[in-house]
Formats: sequence, C-alpha cells, structure tokens
Amino acid sequence: MSSALDSYFKISERGSTVAQEVRGGLVTFLTMAYIVVLNPLILGGVADADGNFLGGGSEPMSGAAMIAATTALVAGILTILMGVVANFPLAIATGLGLNAFLAYSVASQMTWADAMGLIVLEGLIILVLVLTGFRKAVFDAVPAQLKTAIAVGIGLFLTIIALVDAGFVRATGNAAPPIGMGIGGSLSGWPVFVFCIGLLLMISLHARKVPGAILIGITATTILAIIVEAITKTGPSFTADGPNPKGWNLTVPELPEALFAVPDFSLVGNFNLFGSFERVGVVAASLLVFTLLLADFFDTMGTMTAVGAEAGLNTEEGGAPEGSQKILIVDSIAAAVGGMAGISSNTSYAESTAGVADGARTGLASVVTGICFLAITFITPIVGIVPKEAAVAALVLVGFLMMTQIVDIDWKAPEIAIPAFLTIVIMPFTYSVAAGIGAGFLAYVVLHVVVGKIKEIHLLMWLVGALFVVYFAIDPISRWFT
Repeated sequence: MSSALDSYFKISERGSTVAQEVRGGLVTFLTMAYIVVLNPLILGGVADADGNFLGGGSEPMSGAAMIAATTALVAGILTILMGVVANFPLAIATGLGLNAFLAYSVASQMTWADAMGLIVLEGLIILVLVLTGFRKAVFDAVPAQLKTAIAVGIGLFLTIIALVDAGFVRATGNAAPPIGMGIGGSLSGWPVFVFCIGLLLMISLHARKVPGAILIGITATTILAIIVEAITKTGPSFTADGPNPKGWNLTVPELPEALFAVPDFSLVGNFNLFGSFERVGVVAASLLVFTLLLADFFDTMGTMTAVGAEAGLNTEEGGAPEGSQKILIVDSIAAAVGGMAGISSNTSYAESTAGVADGARTGLASVVTGICFLAITFITPIVGIVPKEAAVAALVLVGFLMMTQIVDIDWKAPEIAIPAFLTIVIMPFTYSVAAGIGAGFLAYVVLHVVVGKIKEIHLLMWLVGALFVVYFAIDPISRWFT
C-alpha cells in the first residue's frame, strides 16, 4: 500500500514521506477549517431580494447547519479531486471575499438560486478558458519576478489576516491611524495571549527544525485555549449583550456537548442558471459575472504560484508548478460546483502553504485534507474546538517563509520593482489578491511603455491590463450601463 501511494503521488521523488504528507494535510485542514463555521455566518445572515435566507428560511441563520455541512462536503470532494487528479498540495473550499460579495452585492438584487446560477456560469466560463489554454497562456505571459511578487504579497496577506483574526491588530475607529495594536494601543484579553504563546511556540519549533512544528503548535495552543476558557469563561467576541472586545473570534474553545450530527445537504442543486438575467437584466447580470470571473481567475493563479514556490515545485522556465493545467481545471470545476451546491464559488486556499511549510509536497496531503472535511460533515461540532487564535498563528510563520522569496526581485529596475512593490503591498492593504495582481499588472504595462521597453510587454499583458481597468472601474461602468 505504501509503495503504491509512493508511486502514484511521487512522494519519494519529491523528497517527502507518507507521514510527512499526512501531517501536512492535517495542518492545512486545521488552518482553513474555520470556513465551515464562517461561511454560514456570511451566507446565512443575509436575505435575498425576496426576503428569504439561504436554505429557504425566513429568519437569519435558519439554514446555518445545512450551509456548514454542504461547505464541508464540497470542500472535501474537491480537495480530494485536486490531490488525485493534479497531485498538488492545494486545498479547495468556499472562497472568502467572493462569498461576501455574493451575499451583500448580488443576492440583494435577486433570489439566492439566481445568485448561485451566476456562480455556476462564472465557473463554466473559466473552465472553457482553461480548456482552450487561455488561462495558462495568461499565466505564462506574466514575468517571473511578478509571479514572485504575487507569492510574497500573498504571504503578507495571510499575515495581516492572522494578526486581525487574533485581535493583535484591530480597527481603531479613528481616521488616523485606522488600525493599531490590540485595544487602545495595548494587548489585552486571553485570546490574544493564547495567540502570542502559540506563535512563539511555532517559531521556536521552526527555528529548532522540529518536524511538524506547525501541527504541534496548533494542537498545543488549542489545548491551552480550552484550559484558559474553562478557567476564565471569556466567551465569544459578540454576545447577546453586545460586543465583547476581549472575547474569542468566531469560535469559543470548548469541548462540544455532542461529537456527531446528521448532515443536511438540502442546498445541493439550489441554483437557477439564467434566473438573474430575467431578474436584473442582461447587462447587469453580465457585469456581475465579469466581476466574479476576474477575481476568481487571478486569485487561483496567485495561490497556485505561492504554494508551488513554497513547496519548490515551480519550474525554473515558467515559474508554474508541473501539471498546472490540471490544477487550473480542477479549480475551475470547483467554482461551478460551489454554485451548484448552493454555497458560493469554491477556490484554492492560500492556507495550503501552511501544510507545505510543514512538509506537504504531493496530492496525498490534499487527499488527507479532503478526508478531514468529509469527516466533519458528521462531526461539525469538532470544528468549534479549534479557535482561530490557535490556528492563525501558523499563517504568520507562513508569511515569513513566503517573504524570503523577495530577494529574487530586481529592486534596481523600477519598471519591475515598482509593479512588484504595488502587488506586494496592495494585497494585504485591500484584503484582495486580485486587486494586488491588477495593480501590479497595470503598473508593469505603464512603466514599460514609459521607459521605452514596450517590446517586452507580452500581448496578453496588454489584454489583461485592459480587463483590470474595467475591473477597478466596475462600479461607474455598471451605473453607466444600467
């Protein structure tokens, strides 16, 4: 059995072991399992244009259980598919950002089924672009140093996400500075303490080159969090009595009353392919599809590059992982399947770099992650044990590891250094991978024209630059057309 796994997934060839892949898969799962809790909070609390909530209820969060179960089911199936078909350590789940855009900007104009139909259309269009080779052609047209900048930018993006989710960085509520450390400029609260201990433990283990540093760190920090909550009764950050700034973000680390729950997959098939065109018109629906498509198109390219770079799987020639076409095909299918399942577009997760940092190098790690997602469709209460403060410490370490690639950028050539800089900083500052890539691409085209290197601009970079102009100006364009 072990030799068969080794042969199929090329485990030894990539310098890994079965144990290492299992460990990496578990780490990836632990760092992104929050989506099973967070997706219902985003999708389940917003009514569509007819006043109905996702799942058919008339009250907020009435469909939360089925959203959680279906989110885990789809993530599990698609992540296993990524591992088996593409043999790449990349996990898939409902895309953050896209699900919020769907809830607050799309569903408010139509029914939830209509909104999910747009997701299906967007996924099918991307699949066609992949099968025709266009998506990979765009990827190959991107200069290698911009690809490096994308990986570094995603590392910083993950770091700011981690620091905010842990409560280490918070919005101040003031015009300047808009964010600051902790509450009122100082760290306070048990959850932040747990995060800091977890981060110190992980970076210490990493510095000592301890195998499984991230998994050990998450597990130990979760145990600490359970003990702290049992003693302090800190509670969640939002309660019925109002905000609790010193509370746990999203999940309170408590042992669940029950380990098992019967999953409800009633959302599967809850989509209307062309209902949105009847509801809001062809122009408005088409613009919504374009916005979803462009964000999905480049998010995955960036994530794939970052994971491949961290794992040492990118080729020297094109800076893309071996078998990138298969990766893009599975990811494109995932977008459409997410809509068909009624839980928004599914996409590749940058948190996969946490598993890679802990040893994952092959698709076997993705299979392990996928199995974990399938398992929690029956044991969703388990998800509530690991607080975000314990899991996100891993993303800070991952951010450091991805930052080390920055030395590969030529900082003395402004026509590449400035686009790389914009790509790196705009991702975390806007909470958007697509925005960072778009800013970098546009700056690359403009600066190469300015310095007289117009012949170095690939034809597809001109096209993509024009598309990003539309992407950034989508709101006034939409208003003009509608």
